[in-house]
Amino acid sequence: MENKYLDIVKEAVEAIDFKGDIVEVKPFGGGHINDTFLVVTENAEKREKYILQRINHDIFKNVEKLMENYCNVCDYLKDVVESRGGNPLREAITVVKTKDGNSFVKDSKGNYWRGILFIENSITSEVIECKEDLYKTGKAFGGFQNMLSKYKAETLFESIPNFHNTKERFKSFLEAVEKDAAGRRSEVEEDIKFILDREEDTAVLVDLIESGELPLRVTHNDTKIGNILLDKDTKEGICIIDLDTVMPGLSLYDFGDAIRSGSTYAAEDEKDLDKVYVDLELFEAFTKGFIEGSAGVLTEKEIEMLPMGAKVIILEQGIRFLGDYLNGDVYYKTSYDKQNLYRTRTQLKLVADMEKKWSKLNEIVKMCSGV
Repeated sequence: MENKYLDIVKEAVEAIDFKGDIVEVKPFGGGHINDTFLVVTENAEKREKYILQRINHDIFKNVEKLMENYCNVCDYLKDVVESRGGNPLREAITVVKTKDGNSFVKDSKGNYWRGILFIENSITSEVIECKEDLYKTGKAFGGFQNMLSKYKAETLFESIPNFHNTKERFKSFLEAVEKDAAGRRSEVEEDIKFILDREEDTAVLVDLIESGELPLRVTHNDTKIGNILLDKDTKEGICIIDLDTVMPGLSLYDFGDAIRSGSTYAAEDEKDLDKVYVDLELFEAFTKGFIEGSAGVLTEKEIEMLPMGAKVIILEQGIRFLGDYLNGDVYYKTSYDKQNLYRTRTQLKLVADMEKKWSKLNEIVKMCSGV
């Protein structure tokens, strides 16, 4: 084992029931929240690979309940895959229990760890290179909705409370504007006005779920291409990963989050707003894949509200970026001055562009759904 990482992972490796002798541990992947390592073991018969993750308990305050969500959803998905004639060890996450039968371990330094079986002949991609990539992403996350459509979402723990409660996000934003903790309000009055003018939009999804017009579903809440394991040869999605943010919510949350990051080629902090717009071909590709993958489980109301779902989630992210900028960049990591402001303005530009293309977006949804 590489000594460089031995001290970090030693307790976790010894506590989790990895089969064989540990021969290698090295950093793996590029996640921004959890620390991830590849663990290689060897026994008389073969080598095995595992994923070892340190769960960020600064963000996820209740690791025990999070892992309860995680394991229950994984077990459910494995049953669905098996019932459909698939390979549950390849098409769903397998949690490797600790030697005393738990789903995670807490080390002497207060860090929380879990082990996962590595899925061979799989890859991930962090970049959307063409509309076909976004179609496959949509199909994979639509399939996630399909497989979990009968799961009782209300039984899930909210690992991040009020994550997409846009009414609460708006209230927090108003507090940030009022306090102006970093003394930046004067330079963002137009951005503030843009958000205030759309206060009604922030209530739309919350009101629909409270009235029962939209069904409560299991949602992933981080629907980017990098959270899909792809088959190394076919590049088709085989397994959804990174389930820490699985919570009860709306299918529109997952749709909207994917459109936010995937419907434009612009960077999240693009300074030239002329480059920031919703690409209709990309929007259509994801929408087509999402509806196809969900395979009939979405209600007519959910499908009808897909564009609004995207608009609200993008607006919400703009609200969060600007609130953090006003607070002095205390939540989101920044690598340079005003990065949160640039992030804000890309989101608001996407919202404005959606409004200009509203009729076309709705036409695309109707076309993809066959209405």
